[in-house]
Amino acid sequence: MKVAIAGGHGKIALLLARRLADAGHEAVGLIRNPDHADDVVAAGATPVVIDLEAASATQVAEAIGDADAAVFAAGAGPGSGIDRKWTVDRDGAVLLAAAAQLVGAYRFVVVSSMGAGQGDPESDDVFQVYLAAKGEADDAVRASALDWTIVRPGGLTDDPGTGKVTLGESVGRGSIPRADVAEVIAVALETPSTVRTTFEVIGGDVPISEALSTLTPGPLAG
Repeated sequence: MKVAIAGGHGKIALLLARRLADAGHEAVGLIRNPDHADDVVAAGATPVVIDLEAASATQVAEAIGDADAAVFAAGAGPGSGIDRKWTVDRDGAVLLAAAAQLVGAYRFVVVSSMGAGQGDPESDDVFQVYLAAKGEADDAVRASALDWTIVRPGGLTDDPGTGKVTLGESVGRGSIPRADVAEVIAVALETPSTVRTTFEVIGGDVPISEALSTLTPGPLAG
């Protein structure tokens, strides 16, 4: 399987790229900064430089090429302002979804956020706008023809992965290692029961593959 990862230099993306490469898959990391290319290569992926805030869907489609799947793991980052929550966290996901449909990369995973859709889009608080933007992105992906999965992790840590989680429609507040989020994505890509599902995930006691197998695929859009 060939998987295109937007936000290819992010911590989750690099962990995912390594996980996919070690499993014999091909990963493509979409990055804005060419200086990050070496890190992407070191993680086992092929870097492709493209700016999601400036590119068209056709240009992004060319960047992901013949990918079988796409993962939106990009984000404006904690130091960014309100405007970029819309242009990256929302519009970037919508753009990647459009590009994925153009090339037939119908398997699509979004790294969203616990609380997505609960923010106030009119607020001057950056985090409130971030949650609103993530919610609008999730809604747009759910309305598409893609075989989507929306992963909403709790607080992210750099602790070693445990391989075990708690997941469901609502699981309460908690944290999860980025390594386990990457593993959830990698397993979800090949688990049919996760198609058209939205779930929260935090650290827990259930092996990831077992937890994902309990999900029920959702209906097609429309």
